[in-house]
Amino acid sequence: MSVNPMMLIQLKSSWDRFTKNHPKFPKFWKAVYKQCLTEGTVVEFKVTAPDGTELASNLKLNSDDLELIRQLEEIRSQ
Repeated sequence: MSVNPMMLIQLKSSWDRFTKNHPKFPKFWKAVYKQCLTEGTVVEFKVTAPDGTELASNLKLNSDDLELIRQLEEIRSQ
């Protein structure tokens, strides 16, 4: 897989803006990553739109999911 360096620079800039707007999220994700991400962990997502509409889903992590997360963390830490 080839990674476009310019895309990584743009992604880094977007991530920096995101963490500035949501400063608690990186600390939360770091705690989740260190303590909870094991095979069989259930991750739930819930989104509430401004009009009150809610959508929710969940997934149970498997070894392939954990490998993807590990790879993303590796890219993030470079």
